[in-house]
Amino acid sequence: MPEAGLYLIPCQLSDGPLDRVLPAHNLEVVRGIRFFVVESLRSARRFLKKCDRDIDIDTLTFSELNEHTDLKDTAAIEALLEPIGRGEAVGVISDAGCPAVADPGSDLVAIAQRKGCKVFPLVGPSSILMSLMASGFNGQRFAFEGYLPIDGAARQARLKEMTRRIEREGQTQIFIEAPYRNNRLIAELAEHLPAQLRLCVASDITGENQSIITRTLGEWKRAQYDYHKIPTIFLLNH
Repeated sequence: MPEAGLYLIPCQLSDGPLDRVLPAHNLEVVRGIRFFVVESLRSARRFLKKCDRDIDIDTLTFSELNEHTDLKDTAAIEALLEPIGRGEAVGVISDAGCPAVADPGSDLVAIAQRKGCKVFPLVGPSSILMSLMASGFNGQRFAFEGYLPIDGAARQARLKEMTRRIEREGQTQIFIEAPYRNNRLIAELAEHLPAQLRLCVASDITGENQSIITRTLGEWKRAQYDYHKIPTIFLLNH
């Protein structure tokens, strides 16, 4: 059985064999955990069954922690850690990649740290780091911006600030978009930002159709592409 504590369990970024992205140690840990905090119950159950078909899902306890959770209700979030006090392990699973990175799980980890619980981050795929590794951009100074604002004025202001950070500090800017707006975002960047800036578009990372391409925005403006509804992450630098 795993030692009592909070286990941050990465899951796949795309479909495919688990052994391509997760070490065997993770599967051993998963088999010994009975309490899980998950972003989505359905995706977590599917992931656990893929880890081991013999896992009896009905004997496990699941609690959801996602964008619909009231993060101000600290008592309710603290309650998710109660099994640790009884000597149990609690696992955290997000929908894709590493939990607690651009994910509500970070609030649970913060409380665990304040309470003195042991926290165990397990090895697994991160779209942020993997895209940065393959982009050719500055890997010592970078910032993950999450989603850009939807409001037009706020969006343009954010893009201008990101451009200033690139020009002033050489800081790589990393961000995401709703998959159905991927193509529109590339066109927008090519239209409004300096043509010499380079954009890396990393899609379906670790998947069968993985594509990681870095071009100047001037080149993207002339290119043919289609990333519609494909999980994609974007990086900018000079």
